[in-house]
Parts: sequence; structure tokens; C-alpha cells
Amino acid sequence: MREFSVPSTFTVPEDASAVDAVYTHAAQRPDLVVFKRLVGSTWTNVTARDFAAEVTKVAKGLIALGVQPGDRVALMSATRYEWPLIDFAIWSAGGVTVPIYETSSAEQVRWILEDSAAVGLVVENDAHVETVGQVAAESPALRKVLQIEGGDGAGAVAELVALGAEITDEQVRTRADALSAADPATLIYTSGTTGRPKGCQLTHSNLIAESRGITTSGFGSLLQPGRRTLMFLPMAHVLARAVSLAAFDAGATVGHTADIKNLVATFGVFKPDFILSVPRVFEKVYNTARQKAHGDGKGKIFDAATEVAVQWSQAQDTGGAGLILNVKHAVFDKLVYGKLRAALGGQCQLAISGGAPLGARLGHFFRGMGVTIYEGYGLTETSAAVAVNTPGHQKIGTVGKPLAGNAVRIGEDGEILLSGPVVFSEYWRNEAASKDAVEDGWFHTGDLGSVDTEGYITITGRKKEIIVTAGGKNVAPAGLEDHLRAHPLISQALVVGDQKPFIGALITVDPEAWPGWKERNGKSADATVADLLADADLVAEVDAAIAEANKLVSHAESIKKYRILPVDFSEETGELTPTMKLKRNVIHQSFAADIDAIYAK
Repeated sequence: MREFSVPSTFTVPEDASAVDAVYTHAAQRPDLVVFKRLVGSTWTNVTARDFAAEVTKVAKGLIALGVQPGDRVALMSATRYEWPLIDFAIWSAGGVTVPIYETSSAEQVRWILEDSAAVGLVVENDAHVETVGQVAAESPALRKVLQIEGGDGAGAVAELVALGAEITDEQVRTRADALSAADPATLIYTSGTTGRPKGCQLTHSNLIAESRGITTSGFGSLLQPGRRTLMFLPMAHVLARAVSLAAFDAGATVGHTADIKNLVATFGVFKPDFILSVPRVFEKVYNTARQKAHGDGKGKIFDAATEVAVQWSQAQDTGGAGLILNVKHAVFDKLVYGKLRAALGGQCQLAISGGAPLGARLGHFFRGMGVTIYEGYGLTETSAAVAVNTPGHQKIGTVGKPLAGNAVRIGEDGEILLSGPVVFSEYWRNEAASKDAVEDGWFHTGDLGSVDTEGYITITGRKKEIIVTAGGKNVAPAGLEDHLRAHPLISQALVVGDQKPFIGALITVDPEAWPGWKERNGKSADATVADLLADADLVAEVDAAIAEANKLVSHAESIKKYRILPVDFSEETGELTPTMKLKRNVIHQSFAADIDAIYAK
């Protein structure tokens, strides 16, 4: 059993809380720009002094509403400035924030409100009010629903400010000062690829340890006043929340947007120094650039640039690139790489990736083109990242070493076990699940992997996702799926074959790549994927992608047959979680006939 631990470089005081930085910044660096807020089409500075004043005013309103220390207040909104404002205000009032994804269904909201016994709910817009209407009325603990975007009044923030007019600043500070590190800070309901979501309770100590772990790592030199990052992942997800908190604690400037379709244009204006994302976004950036190059007749140049970027990056791990490779790299930097960096705003120095595995080839490509992606690993139960590659300490293909104070152990069955100050202690009101998850201080992640002698962790799959074929072969689907999903034409891939004679796969086509592919291959612009399921060119393209993926595995683990689906998986139709993970049980039920067709004689 291999184990690796990293000594702690900090301590969390017993009287500390995650909201302390709001008032510390205001007192020590009042003019520090902690946020840039999008007002109309203009990014407006928010100083530490102004933010602390606004947090205090909103907290007064929550106190006036009757929020008591320890009460849960739910927050359902897309990523925007008001998200951290209300989050910090809930903490200042002594409350516990319960994030809800803005895409959640009424039944999902019902369960979270019921299980958490939330006394308040802040939603973003009219659509959310419609979603939660009847559910909110039937939630016994819920006293008030507030709406950020206007509604019948001036909006949640203005309404809370008005409500708290009679509450003093001292009352708020008394609540905030009474918080301890051991107090619960948030209940995050796991998005759940199976079963009902569990409320993961994270304390202020957990969140502070996560923030300190990030800021005292190799990222510390970038997390500084004057540096900027643009958050566009859902703030309801622990990864975006934790990195946002670390950036705020360090005094970096944070902006927010939920306009993913116009993200490149927003990068151009905001010009982030670093970004946080999930692998699917990086895959989209690469695939979109490749499709555009091929559509403009420059496909060969782009593909050659890709190979050089990968080779140049790989060479950095083996003594550095030679003269010829360096010359090629310099040429393509002017022709291709510089344009890709410009698409990220022109001054982005690095990116952090989490939430799902990032393929090694994609990691090498981005490092080769000048924006290194540092892949990390963590779960809601570990307050986001428990391990991450950092500047000066990176092995592409791994998820890095544990952050300060944390440890990793590989169980006898290959399961990754974790311990440390970022690891949660319990699920909300679920003693049985808590006991199953944490044993002797070690959190059982359900992930399979390994750790090398230097402490770098490699993820190989999920225990519950392991496929056992009829011949007894154990197959981890993640590697095959990741490789297939990186193909420009493929959106999603689900590997199947449990108790079957061979491995198969369901393949979906990327709707954004589809028009360009049809044009390049002489197909009718009106043709749908369903129209061309048996098209020779489409089949040949997927065949080639399958063949490349199969090079990663043994013959017994390779995909023998596959099925192209006429529709893509999505969160709206229930096949994906909000963080783009496959809901395997849902897909198996919804596309049972297609899976059966793979194995039909």
C-alpha cells in the first residue's frame, strides 16, 4: 500500500472564518480592486472598502429577515458578481450557504430545500422563480424567496439593504466574529451521477485550508494583487467557489460571466492572467480552432503546428527541445500559437483544469502553444483540489501532488484514499453515508489510481464504472472515452460492455462541429446526424477515431463495435451532470435499444 503526504505550511486558527478576508482587506488595503463587476458592457472596479460595505449591508438584511447563526440560506444563480456578494453576506450573518445549480429542476430544488431546511432562498431571475414557485410554497422551513434580477421590486440586494436599515454594523460584526473554524460554512449537494444528492458539509476550516493550500503552492506568485482571473464555471460547483475564494484571499481581482457563447470576446476585453476551467472547454477551444483552420484551407498548417507543440512540450520533460524543433516551434508561434493565445485575452499565463481528466496530448498541446494547463484533482468532499500540478512541479498526465497538509494512500484494491484539512467530516444528516465514506480518518474517493515515489497521482477510473466483460476482463472506460471526446467531431462517448462478450461504445456528434464537417465533406447543409448515420464518410471518420483510441489499450479492452447516436447528450435531457459528467445509468436506460443493437447477432 503506497502512501504519500505533504507537510503543512500553515495553521488555521480556531477563531478563523472564510469571511475574515472581506474585513481584513477593507482595513488593510481599502483601495485594492478585489472584483471587476460587469455593468452593462463595462467592467467596473469594486474596491475592498466598497465590497466590505456592501457585504455588511446585505448581511443586515438577512439578519432582519430572521436568519440565525447556523441557518441555511440557499443560492440559485448563474455565475455573476452577486454570487460571492451574497455568499459572503450569508457568512457575515452567521449563516450557511447552500448552492443550487441554476439549471436544477423543480424536484432537485425541492429535495435540497427540504433536506437542508433552508430558511431563505435567493434566485437569479423570473425563470428560476417559475421553477421554484410551488416547491418553495411547500418547503416548511422556507420563509422568504428573493430575486436578484428585479422581479416586482429592485432586486434581492436592494431589497435586503432596505430591510436591514435598522440593523447596525456592530450586529453584523458580532455575528461574523462569533464564527469559528469548526463551524459549517456550506452544504454542497453532490450533483450525483446516480442516486439522490447528498449534502456535503464543509466547514470554514475546510475552505480556509483549501485557499491556503492553493496560495502557498507554486500558484502563489500569480495569485497577487493586480492579477486578474475570469470565473465562468458555475459558482455552485466547489471548484469555482474554492479557486475564487483563494484568489480573493490573495488579493487578486476576480470577474464573473455566465455568457459562455461569447467567452472569447469577453477574454479579449477582460484579459485574464489565469483561468479556471474543465477539460471540455479546453477541448472545445482546440477543436474550434482546428475546424476553423481546416475550413479556411489551412488544416495542414494547423495539424503540423499541433504535432510540433506536442513534441516541444514532451521534450521539456526529457532535457529540452533540439535546435530544429525549437526553430519549428518559433515559426508556428507566429503562424498559429500567438493567435490562440490572443483568443484567451493575450496575457493568460496559465490555466487550471479540474472536474474530469484532461488528456495528456491536449495538455502537451496547450503547454507547447504557450498556455500551460495545470491539472488537479479533488471532489466536493475535499473542498475542491486536494492535489494539483503547479509551476515547477508538473507531470503531464498526472493530477499533481497533494497540497500542503494533505496525504494520499492507495488501497489494496487500487482505490484512492485521502486525508488532510481539506477533507470533510460528514454528510448533512446522513450518518450511514458518512461512515461509509470516511474510515479511520481516510476518505474513500471511489476513484482508482496510483501514486509514484515523488507523490504525483494518476487517475485510472472509477470503481463503480469498471466494466467486467463476459470473459472476465476488467476495463476502465475513462481513458477510451477521454481520447474519443478529444476528436473534433465527437461530442461524447460512453463505453459499454459489462457482462458482454466485447467492449462497445455509444458515440454522439458535436453540434458545433457538424456544419463545418458537412461542408468539407460535400454533404447537404440541411442534413441532420440522423440523416447520415450510415454515411460512409461519417463512419470512416468515427472508425479512425476508434482505431486511435484503441491504441491505448490491449486487444481485449478495445472497442469492437460502436453506435452513432442521432442526438447529443446534454444536461437538459438528463444524460450529463452540470459539470459535464456522464450519468451512466440514465444513458443506459434511455439508449438501451442502441446498446442492445451493438450486441445483436
